[in-house]
Amino acid sequence: MRRAVCPGSFDPITNGHLDIIARASRLYDVVHVVVMINQSKKGLFTVDERIELIREVTAEFGNVQVEAYHGLLVDYCKQRDIPAIVKGLRAVSDFDYELQMAQMNNGLSGVETLFIPTSPTYSFLSSSLVKEVATWGGDISHLVPTVVLDALKGRIGKA
Repeated sequence: MRRAVCPGSFDPITNGHLDIIARASRLYDVVHVVVMINQSKKGLFTVDERIELIREVTAEFGNVQVEAYHGLLVDYCKQRDIPAIVKGLRAVSDFDYELQMAQMNNGLSGVETLFIPTSPTYSFLSSSLVKEVATWGGDISHLVPTVVLDALKGRIGKA
């Protein structure tokens, strides 16, 4: 069985994230979407809320498993015998950082990283940008799934 992991903070999940997960789900038998826990960051949504939102918007794929993890991603992969990490790339600046991470992860564990270029429609999109625009009352309805939009409206009040 071909398995891969799509890691991130997903605070919140955007249509850009969803695009990468959907494409990975067509390439792999099982895709593990992992909300990586960073204790030093205060998220807009709790980890449990993020997991629930991701589960809701990926349910249609049928081969996506969602959970949280605190620690090194390569340890998560080793514990579950997952040989590949799938990452979306928006711009050259993403590549510089992600290449270093991919090389470190491979050196630590042999886990491979596969890069999927983001759809041009979402090449500018980030969770941080979505939260900022929503905070100021901008229209983000085309940037996030409806359930996420509703959650943002409930949390921020202006989305």
